[in-house]
Amino acid sequence: MDKFRMIFQFLQSNQESFMNGICGIMALASAQMYSAFDFNCPCLPHYNLAYGLGILLVPPFILFLLGFVLNNNISMLAEEWRRPQGQRGKDPAVLRYMFCSMAQRAMIAPTVWVSVTLLDGKCITCAFCTSVPVETLGNASHPSLSQGEMKQVLARIPCKEIYDGQEFIANEVAIRYLRCISQALGWCFVLLMTTLAFLVRSLRPCFTQAAFLKSRYWSHYIDIERKLFDETCAEHARSFAKVCIQQFFEGMSMDLAAARCHPPRKAPADAGEAAEKLLGITDQGTMNAALKSWHRCKPPLHLHPPVIPSSNGWAGEKQPPAHPPAPRREMAAYYSQV
Repeated sequence: MDKFRMIFQFLQSNQESFMNGICGIMALASAQMYSAFDFNCPCLPHYNLAYGLGILLVPPFILFLLGFVLNNNISMLAEEWRRPQGQRGKDPAVLRYMFCSMAQRAMIAPTVWVSVTLLDGKCITCAFCTSVPVETLGNASHPSLSQGEMKQVLARIPCKEIYDGQEFIANEVAIRYLRCISQALGWCFVLLMTTLAFLVRSLRPCFTQAAFLKSRYWSHYIDIERKLFDETCAEHARSFAKVCIQQFFEGMSMDLAAARCHPPRKAPADAGEAAEKLLGITDQGTMNAALKSWHRCKPPLHLHPPVIPSSNGWAGEKQPPAHPPAPRREMAAYYSQV
């Protein structure tokens, strides 16, 4: 169990590198999936286009969504976008930075799928085989077939075993023509995505360096704050459960001692330590109010030096604030309504 906890902590501390590795694995998996995929063109005029474009576009969309699902920051982004304004404003630039960072990683696997598909050429051959220029590459002077029957014959070009239009255009000529176009589109797509990645990764910080650093800093802060809050809540829940269980068994021991006339045993020494970690929140209603207050009005991002109390009041010339902190005001309002 400790080994799994250490691995989980390591992945949390190296989350960015871990997500880059996950995206790389998804990219390799997408290429392997396409190579293992059994592509079967229906060779029908009304289905070739839908099948070819579906294989080209639908799996990349699924991989794109899967890239967001596997990223833990998507829930953090949604929470930050939907949370109430409260005492802390929401910076749209930080939200855009977080979304763009996740989108860049999620785009890797779909880009690999589209590139491999276009370079292979099967999808384009299946989708656009009825658009082959017969008058340029073959013989369009055959008088016995109408335009619809001609398309039905051309739709069988990807299926060599049932193609029967050699008198119009040779099967190999049409396939080479369409595959050439598909590979040209594939290399153009690779060049376009590589250029966009270069511009995003290298030129964007050069123009807006201050805004870029600010957005990156506060995105890291939101991530770390969420993790620390979860850890603090888990520690408080552990201490609360420990004290609650100990009080239950203490009450049971007192009842048994009263029934059997035996003195009750002393409470364990660590009960006081667990009670100290509760920070004064010792009942369900107060904890619910604190969690509601954290969601509705997070504390402002402005730190004050700690004020040390003395026996004659507050140390130094600083006076205590006239109003309690925001979370306490929220809890006071909560209990006043109850």
